[in-house]
Amino acid sequence: MGFQVIKDIIDILLVAILLFETYKLLKKSGAVSVFIGVFAFILVWFLVSRVFEMQLLGSLFDKFIDVGAIALIVIFQDEIRMFFSRIGNNWRMFDVFKQLSRKVRASTKQQQADQSVVQIVLACKNMSKTKTGALIVFTRKQDLQQYALSGERIDALISSRLIENIFFKNSPLHDGALLVTGGRLHSAACILPISKKADIPKQFGLRHRAALGIAEKTDAIAVVVSEETGKISYVIGDDVKVGVKPEELEQMLSEQWHDYSHGS
Repeated sequence: MGFQVIKDIIDILLVAILLFETYKLLKKSGAVSVFIGVFAFILVWFLVSRVFEMQLLGSLFDKFIDVGAIALIVIFQDEIRMFFSRIGNNWRMFDVFKQLSRKVRASTKQQQADQSVVQIVLACKNMSKTKTGALIVFTRKQDLQQYALSGERIDALISSRLIENIFFKNSPLHDGALLVTGGRLHSAACILPISKKADIPKQFGLRHRAALGIAEKTDAIAVVVSEETGKISYVIGDDVKVGVKPEELEQMLSEQWHDYSHGS
């Protein structure tokens, strides 16, 4: 019973909206008086045929309605064309909504990326102050699965506290590299290849050599926090930056985020 009432209310509202839109359309074209006349005729027909059930008069009105429907299509062909054109324009509004939806999703992804970068930089900054050694590697287009298998799978959201806990000196995962893949902390305590270059600065320790080694063999980005000096460094290919400020690290990670946030 309740559902029937709701259905009737929706039915009445839809008819009211349809009549109102038709009225507005005909008002613009100057045919509103014809609309009122047609509406009055339909009202009388409804009363005669449905309410009072006058069979003879109702049958005559039924014939007029059948013929009148075709006549109305001929008379109001321009208005009908405008009506359906309006529906088509409103349908195209869905494209606008889709574009807005894409922009919202892109904005959300950008916010997530910014937040992830902030968490990484904050962790590096804190570890730099305490001279906690760390090596973070960011997967780009090349797969680092063989190195990930050498460590412990984490698969966690990027968090500065979690990163700091991983590299805490008494943590069982502090040795080795932390892999960031697909915008998440993928694996910890990963073993990386060591660079065998002869021109490596003497002050570079094992973490720096591992950062150079992974950069030589893959397109990954490696960020190092020195345990001896607390300095932050990063390696991208042949480009090595030593003693970078947190602001510089944040800028680099933000610029490169699109490449390594979609890694496999």
